[in-house]
Amino acid sequence: MVDAVRPSQVVQAMIEAGSVRARLPVGELFVRSALAGAFLGVATTLAFTAATQTGVPIVGALIFPVGFAMIMVLGLDLITGSFAILPMAVMARKATFGQLVRNWIVTFAGNYVGALVLAGLMYLSLSKGGMNFDDPIIAKITGAVTARTAGFSNAGTAGLVTDFVRAMLCNWMVCLGLVMALCAKTSTGKILGCWLPIVIFFGQGFEHAVVNMALMPLGLMLGAKATISQYLLANELPTTIGNLLGGFLFTGLALYLAYPSGSAALSHDTLAEAHAVPAE
Repeated sequence: MVDAVRPSQVVQAMIEAGSVRARLPVGELFVRSALAGAFLGVATTLAFTAATQTGVPIVGALIFPVGFAMIMVLGLDLITGSFAILPMAVMARKATFGQLVRNWIVTFAGNYVGALVLAGLMYLSLSKGGMNFDDPIIAKITGAVTARTAGFSNAGTAGLVTDFVRAMLCNWMVCLGLVMALCAKTSTGKILGCWLPIVIFFGQGFEHAVVNMALMPLGLMLGAKATISQYLLANELPTTIGNLLGGFLFTGLALYLAYPSGSAALSHDTLAEAHAVPAE
């Protein structure tokens, strides 16, 4: 297909993207990451708004990927995607482990700063400058934040395991969104490609570290019945670790092994041709 890229080429593109990001100047990487954190935060509040207004949660999931689409088209940086592509660059010897660590630290910090700025602005917007907390969207957000912070904390080990597993599943889908976008050559194709897996993750309530960087502080500011320590220890920490493992194991490592760098990896076209020819 004209608009399709072979899987082996996509893996090479992921490795090259990891190599380029590993060498970005700190200032540039930080700004790109901060913008990505803010865009994802505003997409999250949009999704909650849509779900509240319609009374149908899946509507929020269907429009939430607009944030990822903007990030993908503009080439911004999310720590969740870096959990997949930076290790691929290291395995292909196109980046060093030190560069990977530097990238992860700067990207995480940038995402957090952008998400917190957005959370502060949305607090002022939703609460009308801190004077009115009657908006039903506020109740929706604070309820979700309470359940995913204090709720997980009060559930003990079961809560932490739930968060961790949801985080692994989340970044499997998020990184698959990156892969699907790279499978297309046009902006329209990239947007549609990334949209599909992102709907899956948001629609099932999986845990995304950068989404939570904006959503959880916003909920706490709006009056969620939880503490900062419950947010950090029962949500953000296990979510980040789960995102790292899910992105690396299920996408980065899996695709690297499926289409080894520098090898004559079989594309879908080659496989089709092989299956069409009878064995002698």
